[in-house]
Amino acid sequence: MFGRSRIETKTPDQILRMRKAGLVVGQTLQLMAQTVRPGITTKQLDELAEEHIRGCGATPSFLGYHGFTGSLCTSVNEEVVHGIPGSRVLAEGDLISIDCGAIVDGWHGDAAISLIVGGRDAGRPEDLALIDATEDSMWAGIAALAVGESLYAVGAGVEDSIVASGERDGRDYGIVEDYVGHGIGTEMHQDPQVPNYRVRDKGPTVRSGVTVAIEPMVTLGSADTTVLEDDWTVVTNDKSRAAHWENTVAVTDAGLWVLTALDGGKERLEAAGAAYAPLT
Repeated sequence: MFGRSRIETKTPDQILRMRKAGLVVGQTLQLMAQTVRPGITTKQLDELAEEHIRGCGATPSFLGYHGFTGSLCTSVNEEVVHGIPGSRVLAEGDLISIDCGAIVDGWHGDAAISLIVGGRDAGRPEDLALIDATEDSMWAGIAALAVGESLYAVGAGVEDSIVASGERDGRDYGIVEDYVGHGIGTEMHQDPQVPNYRVRDKGPTVRSGVTVAIEPMVTLGSADTTVLEDDWTVVTNDKSRAAHWENTVAVTDAGLWVLTALDGGKERLEAAGAAYAPLT
């Protein structure tokens, strides 16, 4: 249903269906985090992810989407988003962002994580700080979601968190503005767009039943990007490394339910002072 806010809302039953897709995505990303290691190719990760998604009775959202050839997006180092899985061999210390989507009974889940190949001990300090700052900003954006508030409070929350992290880390992080969050439901990408930065417009008002994907992308340098000749892979112009985090979130009068987080977002929402409100 659409109201004057122009954001599609979902019924409790539909949100519960989206949770099934979200759990497949969350479990797949957990498997990827456990599997990533030096020497593995991004194609091997993709094949394992597709096998797992289908084994859960789900369908990969990305595979075949406008011709995309993977079930994951695997973006390494200066690649921001939409990296195509292939023959690239991951090396210790690489920063990889893994984006995953799944469909269950026509409903989508969409989420992304960033991590260091070989574990955090193998990471450069600046890359670890970037990963943590980006993840923190995602949760800050999610925590800004509330019925009756502007949807664009999400972007303000993300930006404020990144600025605070930059001051703490002594860095000037870049927030990528060309790629933003989005509505999600029976399609992977629905209106409205959800900026990851503060905007002047009040924007649409959040209503109970809204489901959105929040996904900041942050760089160690300039936020300017270019799409490679494959027409998919987005890279930073200055070759600085980037991180990407994403979750699919449902908003109700009672609070928030992070549909792609295995714990529903309970730990991080409560730490942020936001209401954790799973449906039963």
